[in-house]
Amino acid sequence: MQTSYDLAIIGSGGGAFAAAIRATTLGKSVVMVERGTFGGTCVNTGCVPSKALLAAADARHVAADASTRFPGIATTTDPVDMPALVRGKQDLIEALRGEKYVDVADSYGWQIRHGNAAFAGTPAAPLLEVTAADGTVETIEAEHYLVATGSRPWTPPIDGLEEAGYLTSTTAMELTEVPDSLLVLGGGYVALEQAQLFARLGANVTVLVRSRLASREEPEVSTALQAVFADEGIRVVRRAVPTRVTRDAATGETVMTADVSGGEQEFRADQVLVALGRRPVTDALNLDAVEVKTGEAGEIVVTDQLQSSNPRVWAAGDVTGHPEFVYVAAHHGTLVAENAFTAAEKSVDYARLPRVTFTGPAIGAVGLTEAQVLAAGIRCDCRVLPLKYVARALVNRDTRGFIKMVANADTGEILGLTAVAKDAGELAAAGVHILGKTITEVADAWAPYLTMAEGIRIVAKAFTTDVSKLSCCA
Repeated sequence: MQTSYDLAIIGSGGGAFAAAIRATTLGKSVVMVERGTFGGTCVNTGCVPSKALLAAADARHVAADASTRFPGIATTTDPVDMPALVRGKQDLIEALRGEKYVDVADSYGWQIRHGNAAFAGTPAAPLLEVTAADGTVETIEAEHYLVATGSRPWTPPIDGLEEAGYLTSTTAMELTEVPDSLLVLGGGYVALEQAQLFARLGANVTVLVRSRLASREEPEVSTALQAVFADEGIRVVRRAVPTRVTRDAATGETVMTADVSGGEQEFRADQVLVALGRRPVTDALNLDAVEVKTGEAGEIVVTDQLQSSNPRVWAAGDVTGHPEFVYVAAHHGTLVAENAFTAAEKSVDYARLPRVTFTGPAIGAVGLTEAQVLAAGIRCDCRVLPLKYVARALVNRDTRGFIKMVANADTGEILGLTAVAKDAGELAAAGVHILGKTITEVADAWAPYLTMAEGIRIVAKAFTTDVSKLSCCA
């Protein structure tokens, strides 16, 4: 059995696969080590299952809401068959895992090992020891090593939480029945998506958040999402810090005590979902043995070329502490393979990185926020376009949300775009290509009528024109 390779990869997710594919096409030998389910977080417990359930919940919500939005349409909804919904989700996961991961690995022909990997050897001559389920240990030597072990849900130390029990974004998607009531801790993209998912499936949902919803985005996002949640019966409690959790023996409910704006309040729910962030998975890798430095959260500290403090060890994806998107991990993986084997010296650049939260309406953004522009010392000019000025939103009978454009007041250069809208992710994708252009260039560009993307042109026109006085297409 071969024990020496050009590249040894720990992990089998998006970053690992991108690196393996690129290294293989460069003629390099690759071995991939996976300790759990093949395919990593995205296909197994992250993007694919969550978005599949979100799409199902959205279909139910549209059916329930259609008669109020569209005259002449009558629809009804029945209770959710959660076991069937979860089985359908699992069928999709297994199909995609086979097609996009197992079959792809087979087609490229790199080696796969199943077991727990940990570094051994010395900093100058690192090795991997892979312990299989039967206890046998294989030692692997490689010219370069890539750590792509991802991240896991993080839970803060709240008194009584472990004893009372709780859900994470992973375990919540395995529930076989919709809880009557759900308490969600957090205001980031996972918390927002899961809160709305279960509310649309029929749960009574309360969200506890320390500051505001989507706190890293424009403040208009929080305002818009809080209004949407209120319309859908989701209660949002701001400035709430959980302090203690117990289980009511008589009712089986979880009882959470929280400090809310300086006063103590009690919240009850059938289930508690903790969605307060994730942490890199590095604890069992024995990184100290090869002098790979880690940060406060356990992330592998890397250069902008994704090289660790050991020049033969690289990292990609969530394990670096960089933005937690599978497309970031995939970009990382390709970049690592090229830097390691072609001396490309490519650096990662997030200036045009789009980000999407799949609520309904969705949040899509790219570039800088208004606060970031001002913090950089740039004179800022911006416009916020309510969706009532976008014809696509009007015919959809859903004008909840906005499009915001942020520009350099001195040059007219567009620096950022944020939207809360149906298909806001598509607006963020379009926004990637308008960053750096001027307001005038975008305002004068072609835009197809009755698309949400036309809103980008309209918000650009709003810098010089009263858009309330425009006719259709003008």
